[in-house]
Amino acid sequence: MIRALALAAVISASTAPLQCGGGGDPSLRHEDDAGDALWNLAMDFRQKGNEDAAKQTLRYLVDHYPSNRHVPEAKAELGGK
Repeated sequence: MIRALALAAVISASTAPLQCGGGGDPSLRHEDDAGDALWNLAMDFRQKGNEDAAKQTLRYLVDHYPSNRHVPEAKAELGGK
């Protein structure tokens, strides 16, 4: 019984890296990261008529998350800054 449990633990531990892959194609992600949340927040500010807050949020996105997928569009929204 103990051998079977030990064997099961070894097998499950050895397959864990296969289950917990990192990275991958960002367009296939299901969760937002911080940059995505900032983009959504900026768009929410804009929708509610708070353009100043939207621009500040977009600047923060560009400055702090330069590799985020929304940065090119955020720069365009800011006039290429």
